[in-house]
Amino acid sequence: MTDAGAKLDRDSALTFPIALSDGRMVASIDEAANLFHALSETQRSSNHWRIAIRMLDNAIREPSYLKTATLSLQTALAMDGRLDHLNEAPAAVTE
Repeated sequence: MTDAGAKLDRDSALTFPIALSDGRMVASIDEAANLFHALSETQRSSNHWRIAIRMLDNAIREPSYLKTATLSLQTALAMDGRLDHLNEAPAAVTE
């Protein structure tokens, strides 16, 4: 949990690291910002990315939003099929 008086900067860690399907890990605000910067204009204008970007901006100004920002980033990545675990084969069901 983030300290009420703490300030976030580009080196601050996200609430949890997010594994991408290309093998990279997004674990800090700087890595998330770089990911946002690399988005195409079309991606950036989609609702899920607009929300993720806005929530990270809110978290930088108000650290108590960091968990919501991290979850929004994870959701945007999932919606674009970019999360590592989304590409795994389903687990076999045993009875």
